[in-house]
Amino acid sequence: MKKSDPSNDPARRKFLLRALAACGSVLLAGCDRLSRTEWFPPILKSAEKLTQAAQKLVTPRASMAQEFDVADLSPTFRSNGTANPSNRFYQMLVANGFATYQLKVSGLVAHPRTFSLEELRALPSRTQITRHDCVEGWSAIGKWKGARLSALLDSVAPTPEARYVVFYCADPMDEAGTKYYESIDMDDAYHLQTLLAYELNDKALPVANGAPVRLRVERQLGYKMPKYIMALELVSSFDKIGGGKGGYWEDEGYEWYAGI
Repeated sequence: MKKSDPSNDPARRKFLLRALAACGSVLLAGCDRLSRTEWFPPILKSAEKLTQAAQKLVTPRASMAQEFDVADLSPTFRSNGTANPSNRFYQMLVANGFATYQLKVSGLVAHPRTFSLEELRALPSRTQITRHDCVEGWSAIGKWKGARLSALLDSVAPTPEARYVVFYCADPMDEAGTKYYESIDMDDAYHLQTLLAYELNDKALPVANGAPVRLRVERQLGYKMPKYIMALELVSSFDKIGGGKGGYWEDEGYEWYAGI
């Protein structure tokens, strides 16, 4: 195992999950079931506020999440959330091997544009072996390779008003077709370990894990790492997006910051 940043204590990283696991059925419940309960969102909200405050006190925003060696890889990396989006357009992309995939980048940038998968692969990349911690209570270690989000942002030149990056995804979350979305702030967007991942364990990212591109923002819980990313928008606030809370689960009661 690689030597980690001394400020990144694994015990602290597990704190939230242990607290949640102690609440009973967390280990067996999915995000959707949990969000529909009356008791879970307030617990998560209060716990996450605690970790956000604690993290700001003891850990610089540029600190690194722990990284591991190949020997530490989990035998399998399970799918979290949607495993295969029931979206006709997405299924067309799957059928052609994502040859016509285009990532749209818009909003508060000087140079809005689209990126093909090949163009994303040409951006400066990073490979990292990290642990994914899911709010459901499970963890897995995987090897990720992807374009550094900072490199993509540099190419589109965010304006000074940009405060958040919003990720729009292909996976419908309900019968009305509401699609998953998430957001992070510019500190996390420019973090060294924040990737638009296109490989898992040295292979093209599987559909079940978010093909062709998913976000890796290693210092937060899994629901902050959207899969099936179709577009990015840089914004100054969430007021006109979804329920105004900055993410699909946040609109359902989860806290926006899910630092661990």
